[in-house]
Amino acid sequence: MTPRVLLVQQLQALGLHSGDVVMVHASLRAVGPVEGRANGLLHAILDTIGPDGTLAMVLGADPDDPFDALHTPVDVEDMGWLAEVFRTFPGVRVSDHAAARWAARGPLAAALIDAPPLHDYHGPEGTLQRLVDHRAKVLRLGADPDTLTLTHLVEYHARVPHKRRVRLRYVRADIGEQWIASLDDTHGIVDAPEYFEEVLEAFLDAGHARLGPVGRCTAQLIDARAFVDFAVPWLENHLGSTHPQA
Repeated sequence: MTPRVLLVQQLQALGLHSGDVVMVHASLRAVGPVEGRANGLLHAILDTIGPDGTLAMVLGADPDDPFDALHTPVDVEDMGWLAEVFRTFPGVRVSDHAAARWAARGPLAAALIDAPPLHDYHGPEGTLQRLVDHRAKVLRLGADPDTLTLTHLVEYHARVPHKRRVRLRYVRADIGEQWIASLDDTHGIVDAPEYFEEVLEAFLDAGHARLGPVGRCTAQLIDARAFVDFAVPWLENHLGSTHPQA
C-alpha cells in the first residue's frame, strides 16, 4: 500500500467522504513524511473527496509585497507551506482580496470564494459563512490550536459588547493604496487573546469533532455549522453580555 493510499483510507475512516466540501488547516511537519510532500497530501485529500468535492484554503498574502491575487506568494511563516503549494495547484481558483485571499478547487469553488465583500470579509457575506451554508467540514491536520479561521465568523455572530474594529492599509499592485475595515482578526475582538484556543478545546472536550490518525498526527474533522452553533453562545458567555449591542 502506498503512503497516498494509506492517507486516503485514514481520511475516509476519519469521516471525509466523496462530494464533501472541506476547508483544511495543516502542518506538513505534524503529518510527517508524505510522498510528494505538500502535493502528495493535497492529492490524497482530493482523491478522498473526489471530483464532486470541493477543497478550500485561506491563503492570505505576504504583506511585504504589493498585492496581486494570482502572483503574490502566501506568507508561509503564518499560513504554512501547504497553502502556498495549493495556490498554484492545477485547477485552483483564487479570490481577489488583499486581506482575505482564498483558494478553492472543485465544483463549488466559485460559489465559495468569488466576489468577496471588501469590508467585514470574514462576516456573514464572506467565504466562511458560505462554507457553513454549504455544510462544509474543517480538516485540521496537526495545526496550531489558535488557527481555526472559522472562529472569525463566530466573532461576527456572537453578541459581545464593544467589539474591537480596525481599519487597515494595504498596497495593491493594480490600484495602489486600499483601506479595509473589519473586526480585529489579528489581536482579537476583546482583550482575551486565548479564546480561539479555549473555544476549540471546549468543542473538542464536548466530543463534537471526529478524531483519528492521519499520517503521524491526530487529525480533527469538524462540522463547520456545528462549530458555529456551539461557539457563538460560548463566546457570548465567556467574553461578555449576551444582549445585543447598542
